[in-house]
Amino acid sequence: MSTFERLSAYRPYGLAALRIMTALLFIEHGTMKLFGFPAAQGDGPLSTLFLIAGLLELVGGILVLIGFATRPVAFVLAGEMAIAYFMAHIPHSFFPALNQGDAAILFCFVFLYLFFAGAGAWSVDSRNATA
Repeated sequence: MSTFERLSAYRPYGLAALRIMTALLFIEHGTMKLFGFPAAQGDGPLSTLFLIAGLLELVGGILVLIGFATRPVAFVLAGEMAIAYFMAHIPHSFFPALNQGDAAILFCFVFLYLFFAGAGAWSVDSRNATA
């Protein structure tokens, strides 16, 4: 058995680590919009669009973190990040490194991957699948 075949046994745990770390980083974006923690994002009162984005990031991030309804939630969050990129980042520059849209693109594609791959280990979804 090759090294890569042996590593395949750990695939669900690698997927879970990706899901958990992505969710924690995503939740932080929501708390910045909604609570100004760890730093405020935007000036003054929240626009309706920012409020919706903050709620999606906080609540959706928590659901992805615990791995509950991961596929549908990840699909919605991937869409949110695609919309965010085209509305907030692309008008500044075509290049993601210049328009600061790298995170939005990465979040979009990680959530798209989670939509297809599922939650992995250590999730409510996997617990329900085995019950």
